[in-house]
Amino acid sequence: RFGKKAIKSTYLISSANYVACGNQAYVTKYDVLKGIKDGGTFLLNCIWTPEELEQHLPATMKNYIANHNINFNTLDAVGIAGKIGLGGRVNMIMQAAFFKLADIIPVEDAVKYLKAAVITSYGKKGEKVINMNNAAIDEGVQSVVKINVPASWKTVKDVVVAEDARPDFVKNIADVMNRQEGDSLPVSAFVGIEDGTLMPGTAAFEKRGIAVNVPEWQVDKCIQCNQCAYVCPHAVIRPFLTNDEDLKNAPKTYESKKAIGKGLEGQHFAIGISNADCSGCGNCAEVCPAKEKALIMKPYATQEAKLPNWKFNINLPKKENPMGTATVKGSQFEQPLMEFSGACAGCGETPYARLITQLFGDRMLIANATGCSSIWGASSPASPYTVNKRGQGPAWANSLFEDNAEFGFGMFLATSQLRDKVEMSAKEALTMKTSDALKTVINEWIENKEDAEGSKAATDKMLPLLNAEKDNNEALKEIFAKRDHLVKKSQWIFGGDGWAYDIGYGGVDHVLASGEDVNIFVFDTEVYSNTGGQASKSTPTAAVAKFAATGKRTKKKDLGMMAMTYGYVYVAQIAMGADKAQTLKAIKEAEAYKGPSLIIAYAPCINHGLKVGMGCTQLETKRAVESGYWAMYRFNPDLKDAGKNPFVLDSKEPTTSFRDYLMGEVRYSSLAKSFPEVAEELFVKTENDAKERLAGYKKLASEK
Repeated sequence: RFGKKAIKSTYLISSANYVACGNQAYVTKYDVLKGIKDGGTFLLNCIWTPEELEQHLPATMKNYIANHNINFNTLDAVGIAGKIGLGGRVNMIMQAAFFKLADIIPVEDAVKYLKAAVITSYGKKGEKVINMNNAAIDEGVQSVVKINVPASWKTVKDVVVAEDARPDFVKNIADVMNRQEGDSLPVSAFVGIEDGTLMPGTAAFEKRGIAVNVPEWQVDKCIQCNQCAYVCPHAVIRPFLTNDEDLKNAPKTYESKKAIGKGLEGQHFAIGISNADCSGCGNCAEVCPAKEKALIMKPYATQEAKLPNWKFNINLPKKENPMGTATVKGSQFEQPLMEFSGACAGCGETPYARLITQLFGDRMLIANATGCSSIWGASSPASPYTVNKRGQGPAWANSLFEDNAEFGFGMFLATSQLRDKVEMSAKEALTMKTSDALKTVINEWIENKEDAEGSKAATDKMLPLLNAEKDNNEALKEIFAKRDHLVKKSQWIFGGDGWAYDIGYGGVDHVLASGEDVNIFVFDTEVYSNTGGQASKSTPTAAVAKFAATGKRTKKKDLGMMAMTYGYVYVAQIAMGADKAQTLKAIKEAEAYKGPSLIIAYAPCINHGLKVGMGCTQLETKRAVESGYWAMYRFNPDLKDAGKNPFVLDSKEPTTSFRDYLMGEVRYSSLAKSFPEVAEELFVKTENDAKERLAGYKKLASEK
């Protein structure tokens, strides 16, 4: 709003003279012109030429533009940003275009004021950043394209295309909410889900199509390592195995090659990519170790013809994983049961969660602390947590920020009680008249009750027999009613460092001290990510964050070492980008350990200001370990029982410059520009803190 007097109101604009849309994908997702006045100005950021608008804009939008005399303009802000080095940052370009089109003040004055603001806002980031933003302002003013609206748009109608079947919840609730029209939903729409239980897997129906560039698989260059799938933050890239019979129904654009590896004889290998769910971060292409990259980022439009390939891949018959999950490659043949979340492009947290669901997702319970992981984990109505073809998947819930450890512990205790009751019914059934086959499998289940694979195998044998014999047997009816609790559950407690190190630490300590079989996983971004980048006790010395604008003065809390003092807690620090195998090994060991476990995972975040960009979060993690900034280790009490040192240091000696690592992130480099008088002192301190930590780990690892 603009006016000659101060505007003190706080209400939203419902009738606008100017509307801008920053992402071309939104034109088919939302009513972006809602509220624009007749004769108003509309700016669309898109890569489409004036001629291509004809095929991409929905008819309702064309009708409104033509019938309400809208001043329609386009701007390829993404292309401009890429050309001048700003990556995906288009805000300055769009802002300059606004002043060109809105005519609030002379555009020459606006340019002058904008460039002055650039110095104020970005001066501490250096001359290069200032020059790029100044170029963005000039390009934003000069590159606006005025669209001459054809008269035919007044009456044009959309061609009706048959849609895939969508569940009622998605059609009647999720789609409405995703169009920003949730206020129109009647209370009756929620009959049957009054307790807040929501359908899993709804994120898969969104198909947002927000990426500018998506990966294209170069089949002849691929070495079949599956690392691209392992690091994908949104689970959009996956390996698939097919046989000759499967390929008879493959689309014409489908490509595959002979599978290589033990157990893959006679099969074909393909990398499948869900372009419509991709965020375009580029981590998959960055980590590809092939001599010539097997993944190349290409404009989204060039890959649209391959969309049927994804549908073919996910509808392939379910096959057993021939490699198992002991290796990075083998783990990725398992279906991710966390997919297509709304996390930032290049998110450092989601690859860990996705991997855990591939290993244990069919029997997982998750208590999630409020924070980034609860936002990408359950932004209603979208649920990225999904189910396999047997309908099994993670059960997820969030209570509060401060009580998540206790909440997850309560889940574990409740499940344990229910399973104990099932065991009582099973023992009672053994004394009653049942078939010998059922008694045999009940005994097998009792013997393997606390073993994941054993209880799963016994359950698969037991269920058809239970179903056949339960009608005249109360004990069998009770077991059948609680059949979801036959398989041993894998209890996980997720949260960020703000929760685990600070607000929820008391609960974390209480649960670890209990000695019970729960797994706590900390996504360590070293800052309160979701609330805007405030310092936590995980934030290292010298890092600039909210509440630490002149650099944090105290050292990072060593949560892992504190947990190790109990002696019976499995503790690991991991860093996926530095050692994928160590990450996998630690997660599997923690889950297998019959007691409490704590895994602390380094997770690069958009709040860090990575100078290499969020398309290199895995590379940044690798640099953190190579410089000695982050250490990887595993503390396994089972080794102590076997007469071995329980502490294993998985990090090698630092090989790169610690200072170079710090200067590669704005959270550190900005301190040198804003407060040079204290920066050097704090940089030396944080490096010494890291060296001291690593020396302590080495000492532990050397003990006999």
